[in-house]
Amino acid sequence: MSVEVETRLRRGPLAALRGLLYRPLASYYLLLSSAGLLLVIGLVMVFSATAVQSYAADGNAYASVSRQALFALLGLVAFWFFQRLPARTYRALGTPLLFLSIALLVLLDLVGVLPGARIGPIHGDATNNLWLYLGPVELQPSELAKLALALWGANILVAKGRAIGRWRDLSTPLFPVAGVLFLLVGYNDFGTMVCLLILFAGLLWAAGVRLRVFAGLTVVALAGFALLITLPGFRYRMVRLTSFADSAHCDRQSSCYQGLHGLYAIADGGWFGVGLGEGRLKWGWLPNGHNDFIFAVIADELGVVGCFVVLALLSVLAYTGLRIARRVDDPFRRLVSAGITIWLVGQAAINIGGVVGLLPITGLPLPFISDGGSALIVTLAAVGLLASFARAEPDAARALHARPPDRWVRLLWAPLPPLPRERRAGKRSPGRTQ
Repeated sequence: MSVEVETRLRRGPLAALRGLLYRPLASYYLLLSSAGLLLVIGLVMVFSATAVQSYAADGNAYASVSRQALFALLGLVAFWFFQRLPARTYRALGTPLLFLSIALLVLLDLVGVLPGARIGPIHGDATNNLWLYLGPVELQPSELAKLALALWGANILVAKGRAIGRWRDLSTPLFPVAGVLFLLVGYNDFGTMVCLLILFAGLLWAAGVRLRVFAGLTVVALAGFALLITLPGFRYRMVRLTSFADSAHCDRQSSCYQGLHGLYAIADGGWFGVGLGEGRLKWGWLPNGHNDFIFAVIADELGVVGCFVVLALLSVLAYTGLRIARRVDDPFRRLVSAGITIWLVGQAAINIGGVVGLLPITGLPLPFISDGGSALIVTLAAVGLLASFARAEPDAARALHARPPDRWVRLLWAPLPPLPRERRAGKRSPGRTQ
């Protein structure tokens, strides 16, 4: 091979892509672009999935998407706020957020004693006690618990240091507190509990915990799953687990009805979809098409191509989060980055797996895309954490310190040049003619 041909191969698209990835702020811009595009896709698809039903309900086709846009705006404020905090503040926030989450989860069971508070709503055969309404404020404590566990768990693991190699030092207080959190969340929301377990396992994996610890935790988790599925009050969970594999005979009252019509929507879409806003199954045939089954609406209207775009953006987000975890120097930042990335990717995998029929339906929303206020705000706050850590990468930090201030900052904050002495004294310049 000649030198000229070899040089051309080295300067091809892959070399250019590799050069872009080696730039100091590559992680930061990859994170912003992937999360931003997913957020825009989510707003578009929420409007497409809810416009007709919102118009039929109150004559305003923009009611649901306007509400989602407001939550997106609040989420962007949370993103900016968390992006600007220093690492020591993140470590200090972990414990208050964790106890606040536990207190709100306890209130879900004690909601009757609070004036103006209620839970709900109730759907089908499952009491969906996931939301807490305190007057006009709507909260989903289990979403806040995800971010709290990531911060608190990473702080505990970093503080223990090499002691995590000993079972007794690792287990206290990490396992008892996390177990209480899992039980409080799993009592009302089995899917979110699974997501919390994935996040917790991601923290332990990033910290380098031994495999035998994972084996013991797997046995305990399976026993807890069996208990939360077979209890008399949770019969609907067993029905969901057994019915998702057998959807041959479904009616509107069956647990497999939603999954079956999700597959119908995917089949109708084909390669390129029926067109944005042209889907029909979302008009009452596909339950929760705007929320946990919005991926089926994407497949119906945008086809395989639209699904591939969403999966590609989620893959970029996963790569970027793990890249940040690998490149930062601070162990706390490394653990939080890995935990948040595994949480978001794991939740997306569970949601998409339920839609395509590979996993049981758990009701978890698709990050950035599904309709929901608490989930979107907490997710964007978590992305703000990742953005802050991306700016703390060694190369990125040096580039930011060496970068001159932006032009508008110089215009606003640079001191004005002093006036000539003659002009300040009210005199003419001696060199100027009359």
